[in-house]
Amino acid sequence: MPLRLAAGISTAHTDYGTVLLNQRSGEYWELNPTGTLVLRTLLDGGDEADAAKVLVAAFDTSPSQAAHDVGELTAQLRSSGLAS
Repeated sequence: MPLRLAAGISTAHTDYGTVLLNQRSGEYWELNPTGTLVLRTLLDGGDEADAAKVLVAAFDTSPSQAAHDVGELTAQLRSSGLAS
């Protein structure tokens, strides 16, 4: 399932990653560069498997760890209402 940011969520890229701001509640999340890479891959139309492959290529991590981390981040973004 493609990932899309929810209505009212804005992003700002920083030297340290990406900040996601819920404009309705004022709450924000800060993603590190790894989380930013995953989010960008997903928002650009990739699926979780694509994001895991990108992590494996960019960092010293196993495919199973990358898949787990991508799944966790995606679940957290959805459960927090930042993405659907």
